[in-house]
Amino acid sequence: MTRAMWLLVCTFMVIAFVASADVVKHTFRVGNLTVKPLCEEWVVVAVNGQLPGPTISVHEGDTVVVHVINESPYNMTIHWHGIFQQLTGWADGPVYVTQCPILPGNSYTYRFNIIKQEGTLWWHAHVSWLRTTVYGALIIHPREHRSYPFIKPNREFPIILGEWWNANVVNLEAESRLPGAAVNVSDAYTINGRPGDLYQCANNNTYTIEVVHGKTYLLRIINAALNNELFFMIAGHNLTVVGIDALYTDPYTTDVVVLAPGQTTDVLLVANATPGSYYMAARAYLSAPSQFDNTTATAILQYKGVTSVATPLMPVLPEFNDTPTAHKFYSNITALSGWGYEVPLHVDVHMFITEGLGMEPCGQNATCTLGSMNNESFQLPTKLSMLEAHFSGAVQGIFTDDFPDTPPLVFDYTNENASQLISTTRKSTRVKRLAYNSTVEMVFQNTAIVSVQSHPIHLHGFDFFVLAQGFGNYDNATHRSTFNLVNPQMRNTIAVPVGGWAVIRFRADNPGVWLIHCHLDVHLSWGFATAFVVDNGPTPSSTLPPPPADLPRC
Repeated sequence: MTRAMWLLVCTFMVIAFVASADVVKHTFRVGNLTVKPLCEEWVVVAVNGQLPGPTISVHEGDTVVVHVINESPYNMTIHWHGIFQQLTGWADGPVYVTQCPILPGNSYTYRFNIIKQEGTLWWHAHVSWLRTTVYGALIIHPREHRSYPFIKPNREFPIILGEWWNANVVNLEAESRLPGAAVNVSDAYTINGRPGDLYQCANNNTYTIEVVHGKTYLLRIINAALNNELFFMIAGHNLTVVGIDALYTDPYTTDVVVLAPGQTTDVLLVANATPGSYYMAARAYLSAPSQFDNTTATAILQYKGVTSVATPLMPVLPEFNDTPTAHKFYSNITALSGWGYEVPLHVDVHMFITEGLGMEPCGQNATCTLGSMNNESFQLPTKLSMLEAHFSGAVQGIFTDDFPDTPPLVFDYTNENASQLISTTRKSTRVKRLAYNSTVEMVFQNTAIVSVQSHPIHLHGFDFFVLAQGFGNYDNATHRSTFNLVNPQMRNTIAVPVGGWAVIRFRADNPGVWLIHCHLDVHLSWGFATAFVVDNGPTPSSTLPPPPADLPRC
């Protein structure tokens, strides 16, 4: 083939590639909705009168445009959880980080592209605790000329796990900040907005899917719960994991799936059991000794043609504190071999992050709980969003770029007695500045300050490689030899093991301001977060464009 012919073929390929992309438009009206999931009616904030909200279904390469109209009584933002937002950081959504809130009666249009992502993600409110009811699935299909790297399912079902309170969650969030406040325990879990028939007053409020014997189904499982990791099982059936956080995995067959808040898991289900009715069930994985919601949400897997009214078969769920089962699942997943996920081997920035809870004096003879990273408890600005301050160069009084790479004190992190050496935490708005295209390696080390538990850490704007994870204190001399540099799993949210550690690595090739935080919202409201400020690159294609004209103002 001559060079001219090669260029002509490439031109046609580019034209066909662009032509295959669509612009997917939605209007989200955020307003009050009266629901009765249990025994009482409650007015909640929801999108388009739905709970969960609308599913956004796109193909890789598409452009998404969502016009959000805030008809609720509260400030609002929407975060597109797991979307890279390559050069569209103004659409990422965390309040006061990439935008000021959409005030009641106002609107904002989110515009972003789906670039090199396939699988299951989701969207949710990113202000206060409003994501309790403001959430929905975001499903990314392969381009039309591509297929799944696994058997084509006969049908797909989103399975969104949620959490419910018989209370106003905005008030609950405010109460959680009071001196001596404990975590408010939820009243139920939900599957696709419904608690299931194990709860009082929840009869005829159970989500049901119908399957045909011998067919294969893709379940897109999302943990949208506010404050709990969850076990998920289907009685009488195994599940084969084929994707996590919109990234393909080597097939992994299991009878139980574990998801931390924010995580997604794609599984194949073969309907090969004796035709009948089977419960799908979700309940808490509790990594800390504390009060918690010990209830179980259910949905029903019903085989077509079965008319029996017998009670569905119930799976034998793990014990609430079954950490070995949770760790086996989390640590046994690997990236799909041969799919092109390559770990950067040279590291420019090393960070060691102690994470967990701390305390501060507040009020007379009282203390308040804070979340922290390296003993810094993150405080959001309110005068201007961090991305606007960064873009305009007016960061004074908004944030400082001196977040520490290491903790202020080295101690026995997972020893409860030793942890009291550093129990007092400082409030700040300190961030870490990164050069464009630098490679960052982070060790997350859980601590025993206040409590020992698993923390799900979510990084906005990027996926990351999970190189290793384990229990106790991280030891670089010992644990570096265990790194998987060949096919480690990739995620946007990792559940750092209870009383343990995890090591991640990512390339900072997306200019903007990107929040990194615990996805237990009670901990986020306590300041368990920081942010990365990624500088522009050397070309127009690596430079953040100006904000859109309708960006909300503070």
